Amino acid sequence: MAIKIILLLVFVAVTVAVGLVCRRRAADVAGFVLGGRNVGSWLTAFAYGTSYFSAVIFVGYAGQFGWKYGMSATWIGLGNALIGSLLAWLILGRRTYAMTRQLNSTTMPDFFEARFKSRNLKLAASAIIFIFLIPYTASLYNGLSRIFGMAFNIPYEYCIIGMAVITAVYVVAGGYFATAINDFIQGIIMLAGIVAIIIAVASGQGGFGAAVQKLGEITAAGVPQGSLASLFGPDPLNLLGVVILTSLGTWGLPQMVHKFYAIKNESAVRKGTVISTLFAIIVAGGCYLLGGFGRLFDNPSIYNAAGAPVYDAIIPRMLSTLPDVLIGVVVMLVFSASMSTLSSLVLTSSSTLTLDFIKGAVYPKMSGKTQLSTMRILVVVFIVISAVLALVQYKSSVTFIAQLMGISWGALAGSFLAPFLYGLYMKRTSAASVWVSFVCGVGITVANMLMGLAGHAFIKSPINAGVAAMIVGLIVVPLVSAFTKPPETEHVERIFNSFSANKE
Repeated sequence: MAIKIILLLVFVAVTVAVGLVCRRRAADVAGFVLGGRNVGSWLTAFAYGTSYFSAVIFVGYAGQFGWKYGMSATWIGLGNALIGSLLAWLILGRRTYAMTRQLNSTTMPDFFEARFKSRNLKLAASAIIFIFLIPYTASLYNGLSRIFGMAFNIPYEYCIIGMAVITAVYVVAGGYFATAINDFIQGIIMLAGIVAIIIAVASGQGGFGAAVQKLGEITAAGVPQGSLASLFGPDPLNLLGVVILTSLGTWGLPQMVHKFYAIKNESAVRKGTVISTLFAIIVAGGCYLLGGFGRLFDNPSIYNAAGAPVYDAIIPRMLSTLPDVLIGVVVMLVFSASMSTLSSLVLTSSSTLTLDFIKGAVYPKMSGKTQLSTMRILVVVFIVISAVLALVQYKSSVTFIAQLMGISWGALAGSFLAPFLYGLYMKRTSAASVWVSFVCGVGITVANMLMGLAGHAFIKSPINAGVAAMIVGLIVVPLVSAFTKPPETEHVERIFNSFSANKE
């Protein structure tokens, strides 16, 4: 216990210290939101990766999909690395960097306004972001709290309060640059931690080969013998849906593409592509590989009163068998993953609400100093709201982390992925098509959620509903653009000329 507490206290001290040291870099709006647009490749790549992979992945998704799909769940991590990281950087990185500078946009809603000359699009986008980032944030508390409960036997409420306070301190103090430095530190912990944990868990089962062999011998309802150790698992179609949502979905998440706004030059984009991909292969691939061993730790403690497995309890049960030193590493790993993502989410939400909604519609003459103060206040407000929601969720019937994350990702990616992607590449993309994408993304996700609460969801899984929303957006944006008023030619040409400018 002493080792675990010491490791935790050191981690918290370093995290808070970074926030306080970075105060000077957050003295104005550009510094607070974008780190002065001068963040290098290593910091940006790690910020991207640590924002991508949180306790939601490590505890919720790895537990649920490792239990369902066995070793084939590793495809989710590889998809995250190749589609969610490598292709995202290759396809979005340079163009986002160049176009956001040309448009002088600092947030995704700001991009939509400048690209399509529509203030109402900015207001709608900021509302969608603020509303649907909250359930995602609540899911982070859930995963972290389960690990803390396993390691320290600390009540759920105390875990939420502790994480909320620490994150608020360093984000309010140091803004984006503080989160980027902390993300780098936290990323190193995640890399080392996941490798050590996989080795320890596999060794406890007699080695990797023996663990896979044991998985192949397991049979259950819907799980034929050998399927948990097979290449594509017992349910390839639903596995593909998870790969698409968790990989392609990141292309439309504002807290992810925001990293490309802040990177300092195109050379950093190229280097960051390699670093981010390698990080994702190790962390995401490792998380889902670890989750694939879940059924080897079957125990009555992971089932609810109805006899169904509580997916969020599977990874904590697995890790409870490790030595104390490794449990301390696990705590820091999950703490790192959760805080890095939480800081990214609250910074994105507070900056969007301040710059795009309040300044954009309510108080257009807001001074830079007032904007900065407002964003810092909203960081705290957003953390409090999400913490309260996490407590409510904990006591409600929505018990699986993946459900909250699927709803959030589905609405955000379903709304933003298509118009953002086509806005970067297709000159003909119209403002009307963006509106249609917003309606489809939010409409499909929310309608399916409400129908699900009534027991009549038209798509059973919120993850597959999110995939459907993204696919619909990718179809309707070019279709609607072909039959609606195009943007002004001069405006579009000026924007796209930024891609032919000399590279820095």
